[in-house]
Amino acid sequence: MRVIDLTLTLQRPMRGVDWEITHRLEQHGWNGRMLKLYSHAGTHIDAPFHFGVGSTTIDEIDPARFRDTAWLADLGNTEEGQLLEPAHLGRLAQDFPPGQSLLLRTGWSRYARTDLARYRDRLPRISRSLAQWCVQKRVNMLGVEPPSVADVNQLDEVSEIHRILLEAGILIIEGLTNLHQIRQPRVELCAFPLSIKGSDGAPARVLAYEEEGA
Repeated sequence: MRVIDLTLTLQRPMRGVDWEITHRLEQHGWNGRMLKLYSHAGTHIDAPFHFGVGSTTIDEIDPARFRDTAWLADLGNTEEGQLLEPAHLGRLAQDFPPGQSLLLRTGWSRYARTDLARYRDRLPRISRSLAQWCVQKRVNMLGVEPPSVADVNQLDEVSEIHRILLEAGILIIEGLTNLHQIRQPRVELCAFPLSIKGSDGAPARVLAYEEEGA
């Protein structure tokens, strides 16, 4: 199997990422650092508690849900601020197997390293109709490249879209990268967040597996 790492490397100056060196090999005998991470830094998963749609926190989600068959929707290089609709999914809008997971390839992760302002503030986002489509299809995990499924500068929108998805039990994975490396329409997706007691979300390591030579 080919393994494709869909995870952004946590590094400065990413929002919510910092650290302090606490131990040095030459002085203490080992290297160590104190990490300072926002719960939604980099590639991360949201828990229902994030938007108050329930009390479930990231450590309380059944780990079995973090491994699933995922289908890739190639949306091309989307425009700034574009609202993503079910029609953008092409045939997958009709053929998606209910209960499985969905990855949206938009090319947006290219800005995570080159233009952080554009990456966060002008992202393509999930429309109300696409969010409702995900609910109807009982999507297990929904993965996107931007740092959010909705416009973070519009509180009403970001609350509405997150609530629609989270109330339906959909696991939201935000901040994916390297989706262009996926060659097949279907992969095995593994997305494991840090298990942090009582947290509204957590950074995650996300991997896609596809058959070698595909």
